Amino acid sequence: MTALSVLDLSPIVEGSNASQSLANSLDLARHAERLGYKRYWLAEHHNMPGIASAATAVVIAHVAGGTKTIRVGAGGIMLPNHAPLVIAEQFGTLAALHPGRIDLGLGRAPGTDMGTVRALRRNLEASDNFPQDVVELMGYFQPAEEGQRIHAVPGEGQKVPVWILGSSLYGAQLAAMLGLPYAFASHFAPAELDHALDIYRSRFQPSEQLDKPYAMLGLNVFAAPTDAEAKLLFTSLQQAFVNLRTGRPGRLPPPVEGYDQTLEPMAKTMLGQALSCAVVGSPETVRQGIDAFVRRTGADELMVTAQIFDHAARVRSFEILAEAHKSLSQAA
Repeated sequence: MTALSVLDLSPIVEGSNASQSLANSLDLARHAERLGYKRYWLAEHHNMPGIASAATAVVIAHVAGGTKTIRVGAGGIMLPNHAPLVIAEQFGTLAALHPGRIDLGLGRAPGTDMGTVRALRRNLEASDNFPQDVVELMGYFQPAEEGQRIHAVPGEGQKVPVWILGSSLYGAQLAAMLGLPYAFASHFAPAELDHALDIYRSRFQPSEQLDKPYAMLGLNVFAAPTDAEAKLLFTSLQQAFVNLRTGRPGRLPPPVEGYDQTLEPMAKTMLGQALSCAVVGSPETVRQGIDAFVRRTGADELMVTAQIFDHAARVRSFEILAEAHKSLSQAA
């Protein structure tokens, strides 16, 4: 049965702060571990008032230190923002602290706006070197070779699992060429999903890390006791998306009854496209929705995200999903 994992942006909700968000992330990770989720990933975003996971490696250390068995990682690190050696040292340190539990997902997008890109990178051509940077980074995790002058300490010999993240065909091609697992951002950019999967699976070349293609797909899941309650929870993400796409990023807003009725047609179309990979509803709706999504895509793993305003409702959503997934596994 397809594995389930969690993608967390450590949302900062209206009326709260980053300290509470980071505490909520650890609490959710502990629940995910108890519920049998495979991994818990955090994402790098910058200059975002509603996201507390900008210092991604630091938050991973916080979550991994407060859990015991669940894999913890980056979904992902935006590699052009960093020197490969620095990331090798950070994740080598995490792997030394939590052996066998750390994943490193790498993305090529900046995870922010262009002004912040300039503040982060200082070199706007950095993304052009993404394939070379990935290979360089992976090399730091290998055992040292004779005459090697630059070492990642910690990191050397750790062989931290590396993933390629993407929302276009570029990442699919690179993951296939390097023989790496591939995570597609279908939870917010699903347009190229089917084409990207075809390219990844058809062009995959086995590697030391992986002998056959392995695709993990992003999916929004908002689960509640009833369809109506779940749809209400979903309006927080819808509002956040409209705010972001109209240049007004902010903290995650509370749900609003009848929100879709207030939207302009253009905004409705945008949401319908960007958030088309979403399962929103009661336990039975969720069970049918994730089953249909997996059957359509052949996903090896689902990376589930839920930007829910109320933390207790967010935890409950992941509990309902775990129960639905369990019932599908038993029926298989």
